[in-house]
Amino acid sequence: MFCTQCGAALRENDVYCSKCGKAVDALPQLGVVPGPPRKLRRIMSMKKIAGVCAGFAEYFEMDLTLMRIIWLALLILPPSIGGIGYFVAWIAMPKDYTAYPVDPVRDKSSRM
Repeated sequence: MFCTQCGAALRENDVYCSKCGKAVDALPQLGVVPGPPRKLRRIMSMKKIAGVCAGFAEYFEMDLTLMRIIWLALLILPPSIGGIGYFVAWIAMPKDYTAYPVDPVRDKSSRM
């Protein structure tokens, strides 16, 4: 592997070139391919009120129930910034109807 700026030979674990100091782009050599960028959106198929908690849970890759508990705690705490933040997120986040398929076990209309 060689530096793209000065052409100096680099070791496999180098993050910076020892000659010129340029950062080495190690992602392709390590086999790591960055995925598509995540989008913050309201997931309508997983909503209880507006889908804000589902959107944040997907964005931060965490459990939906834990995210709802966090928002509830922010709502109950004295400054009550949770309510204002939830309302702002409700208005600002775009809707997404296609993020998750509807679960037939949870969807009561599909049983009839």
